[in-house]
Amino acid sequence: MTTLPIGYESYWMLSAAGAPHPPLAPDSVTEVDVAVVGGGIAGLSVARELARAGRGVAVLEADRIAAGVTGHTAAKATSLHGLVYSRLRETRGAEDARLYARSQQDALAHLVATAGELGVDCELERVPAHTFVESAHHAAEIRAEAEAAREAGLPASHVTRTGLPFPVHAAVRVEDQAQFHPRKYLLALADDLVRRGGLIRERTRVTALEQDGSRARSRTGTYRLGTENGAEVRAADVVVATHYPAFDRALTYSRLIPRRELVVSALLPEEQDPGGSYVTPERGSRTVRTAPYPFTEGRRLLIVTGETFVPGTAGQGSVGARYERLAAWTYERFPDARLVHRWATQDNDTTDGVPYIGPFHPADRHLWVATGFGGWGMTSGVLSGRLLAAHITGAELPPWAGLYEPRRLRPRETASLIRFQSAVAGRYVGDRLRTAGTSHVDTVEEIPRGTGAIVRVRGRRCAVHRTLEGEIRAVSPRCTHLGCLVRFNDAESAWECPCHGSRFGVDGEVLQGPATRPLEVRDDVG
Repeated sequence: MTTLPIGYESYWMLSAAGAPHPPLAPDSVTEVDVAVVGGGIAGLSVARELARAGRGVAVLEADRIAAGVTGHTAAKATSLHGLVYSRLRETRGAEDARLYARSQQDALAHLVATAGELGVDCELERVPAHTFVESAHHAAEIRAEAEAAREAGLPASHVTRTGLPFPVHAAVRVEDQAQFHPRKYLLALADDLVRRGGLIRERTRVTALEQDGSRARSRTGTYRLGTENGAEVRAADVVVATHYPAFDRALTYSRLIPRRELVVSALLPEEQDPGGSYVTPERGSRTVRTAPYPFTEGRRLLIVTGETFVPGTAGQGSVGARYERLAAWTYERFPDARLVHRWATQDNDTTDGVPYIGPFHPADRHLWVATGFGGWGMTSGVLSGRLLAAHITGAELPPWAGLYEPRRLRPRETASLIRFQSAVAGRYVGDRLRTAGTSHVDTVEEIPRGTGAIVRVRGRRCAVHRTLEGEIRAVSPRCTHLGCLVRFNDAESAWECPCHGSRFGVDGEVLQGPATRPLEVRDDVG
């Protein structure tokens, strides 16, 4: 068994604390032009773009800004997204593949320019990006991707040698991409937003969204956003940038597939830096990059991600076992690496592989969404800021606006949608008919310390966690989003919904949406 770091802390969070922003005052009323729900890279990017355009903006974040998905990403800023271009060329045509490449390259250039404009040392490095395979089995896919990426306008080439310390069979290489420290970049973006008059309110979870019925809903109107502490925000436009959309009038959750991905980091001798970012679809996906590590001379921080799974459905053993596999792969490929951190991140895939950025619902012309980045949120988040700001201010839209239209539904997407929703329906119905796969036990006493399970107590199911000290914490096992039965993540001590990816702490608090309400506490268990 590989020795893993004990804690679960993102290096980005540890190395860039950031000053806190106050929450909204209880029972207060705030009026702005635009309310942005979510303080990750998409939310902060659109807020700053709007502030630059003279709009009054408030960012409402349930926890801390740049601390959710963005604070736990691998932070690769690249237009090479796995095998996206060959897939787009086949499913949506060569023109859409070109628009995708242009939009992502535009976002990358804007990120670099913004970092320079703000004068922030966010450890930005220009490096080549690669999609590689080690076996001949996927060689044809790599060759097709290199051809499709070149055709789409990227500086792409097909290579058989890389900077990795192990042989690859083939790779796509795209020049002049980037990697950076996401927290340092976004904290500087937030500071600039505040200087321009924008508001940032942390620890402010939005739980309700209504539109003033006195105005024509389809044309204009003031939205009212309610929060946990009774505060209210009124805005002419609302941007929902919460990773997995809350207040989903368009049922976007039914067209998003959540996925969780594990991350380990290790100290690596500088001379062993592979010199770029790398991703492979093999072995359940792996990505590799390095970052500057100013705390130890002669070392860089190696960051490896992989072991992707739908939250609540880890499969092939526990989440802890997945960490072990990822660490073993890292040590096998980088023998001189020494693990120092581990954490996890989460994102959503759309059913056609292209994010949803634009109008949220046909009947709400002032409600906007950015979601479904598929693990490529650094460029797609910046893209969201520019595209949504253009929508809201009435500026000329870029030629790729239609590509990201959230209300699209194409034949191939419909087939993917049916497959995913069939799996969700199977879990939902199965929860009510059987106990297999839900970590059930017969009594609370059977639950070992440090673990959790579903147990029936006095005729009703409870999600019960026993702490390392032996204390019992019990909550309702029904996700507050749509009622699916949660499962226990043994590595992160969290309850996860396998239907749409909501995550809850052992005391029931919401860690990740689309759920906005906590699990009900069961005090009578123990």
